[in-house]
Amino acid sequence: MLKGRTCLVTGASRGIGLAIGIAAARQGANLEGTIYTAAERIEQAGGQALPVQCDIRNEDDIQAAVKACVERFGGLDILVNNASAIGLSKTDTVETKRFDLMHAINARGTFLMCKHALPHLKSSSSSHILNLAPPPVLRPDWFGAHLAYTMAKYSMSLITLGLSHECRAFGIGVNALWPVTLIGTAAVQNVLGGESAVLKARKPDILADAAVRIFAKDGKTGHFVIDEIFLRQEGVTDFDQYAMVKGNRNFETDLFVDDSVLREVNDLRLAAGWHV
Repeated sequence: MLKGRTCLVTGASRGIGLAIGIAAARQGANLEGTIYTAAERIEQAGGQALPVQCDIRNEDDIQAAVKACVERFGGLDILVNNASAIGLSKTDTVETKRFDLMHAINARGTFLMCKHALPHLKSSSSSHILNLAPPPVLRPDWFGAHLAYTMAKYSMSLITLGLSHECRAFGIGVNALWPVTLIGTAAVQNVLGGESAVLKARKPDILADAAVRIFAKDGKTGHFVIDEIFLRQEGVTDFDQYAMVKGNRNFETDLFVDDSVLREVNDLRLAAGWHV
């Protein structure tokens, strides 16, 4: 499905980024943007990997990573902006260095990755930019709970919105992907509730499966995709495979999931015979 196509994933050393890389490799994609141990796993999954270390706060690193990708594989077809920083402090307690880090990675880093990838994506016959970002619903409670983080994370959503329009004429699909449940990553364990939160989470594989299905489609653009809704619409029926704890269906809802999304998810679950 992705054979011969080249995918650059930020934050691909573990968690969601690594899962997307492995899923794309299973479809035959070339992967760039991983460290060496992750590259080995991607090659074991059937893809070709170019291991690099890229700090997306550094524009020189970004340019070097894109250049290395194009030189090794002959082009670039897919950019996944997965790298992100999080901090849920209130305005009067957030450390300035944490504020700067979140904006340097989530906003500036994502923007610069897109900027330097675009010339090559325009040359691809089937190109995509996928940002791991939520629908930009302007709920005051989401801003008031952790203003610094919401500002930074929504920057990725606004980049999706703006680039989807800017790149429409070039046939580049620019979309965002977001989970309805917590995902069992280090960030969830360290910031969002520890081990108890992970037990009520899903595996990164659910986002990876959604991502590769998005890449396989034509350049539909401007969509904020919710993982479970999209996969159910795609005909996926086995969602128990994604639970961090086998048999668990009592999941914790992720940040930035609106009530309207939860209602749609619950309707789809009921239609599939789930008890919600």
